Amino acid sequence: MPLRRENERYTYADYCKWDDSERWELIDGVPYAMAPAPTQQHQEISSEIHRQLANFLKGKPCKAFHAPFDVRLNADGKDDTVCQPDLLVVCDHSKLDGKCCNGAPDLVIEILSPSTARLDRMVKFQQYLRAGIPEYWIVDPETKTVQVCILQGGVYVAHMYADTDIIQVTVLEGCTISLPDVFAE
Repeated sequence: MPLRRENERYTYADYCKWDDSERWELIDGVPYAMAPAPTQQHQEISSEIHRQLANFLKGKPCKAFHAPFDVRLNADGKDDTVCQPDLLVVCDHSKLDGKCCNGAPDLVIEILSPSTARLDRMVKFQQYLRAGIPEYWIVDPETKTVQVCILQGGVYVAHMYADTDIIQVTVLEGCTISLPDVFAE
């Protein structure tokens, strides 16, 4: 990425020109450097959730993706917000262009790390809410909990789950995620 000037805002077109060896997210035109490579625990949690989602979705129209996969939250507007959630599910194939998701996915899952917790809990939370993402999960490996936020009446209603719970995925009828398997040691 070129040196950032104070108060300068970027778009997806700028983002596409940046060096692929560095990972960035773009939120309201402001670049955020992605954390270094995830920990083993982060990868194990991500892999297990993805496995459960992918197994459920086999033969169904929705698709599960894992990072890095760009999500252009306002592609039809300012096009200045590009996130790379840890996991996402897209059911509307017209949003997929072979390279990214253009618009709000049906489900977004972020797995916290010390360097991303504030961004995931506050900044991205507001972006996902504004974009109208129906279901947003925040997975906390430290406390072995999952906060599931369901969009209702323009606000997220949060539900907390512990490592012994089974979560019903609201946007995927019949899909459950086993947290004992996700947080298995």
